[in-house]
Amino acid sequence: MRIWVDADACPGAIRDIIVRAAMRRGVMTTFVANKSLNIPGSPHLAAMRVSQGFDVVDETIASLVQAGDLVITADIPLAAKVVERGGTGLNPRGELYTHENIGARLTMRNMLDELRSTGVATGGPAPLSLADRNAFANQLDKYLTAQARPAT
Repeated sequence: MRIWVDADACPGAIRDIIVRAAMRRGVMTTFVANKSLNIPGSPHLAAMRVSQGFDVVDETIASLVQAGDLVITADIPLAAKVVERGGTGLNPRGELYTHENIGARLTMRNMLDELRSTGVATGGPAPLSLADRNAFANQLDKYLTAQARPAT
């Protein structure tokens, strides 16, 4: 299992949680962005810089993710591609994207996108709260713990 991070939009507090978890658990984690990243030196952490452009980071992650990988992203279309390839998505607020819920999330995202294209102000997400950070950390720990268990 590997963790991929859509690092262009990843909040700093979430990045710090990911770094600590990757180093503590020894899970290879790659931060993908179209800008330079300052990632601590560790054999479990890598930064991948891709070219500028619309969805270049998303397409790169989608092409590299394998079944069993975890992708940290708030981008629902990317999460849908990840789930389609056998991975799991986790957003910065602690919600897992799985086969059971990705269809509904994608439908809602597309509906809101259509409303915005007609000029309807749909608002954006609330600022990341302490509760969101805690929910993310708890869900990441729960996921990593489940992956570390030997199959029976």
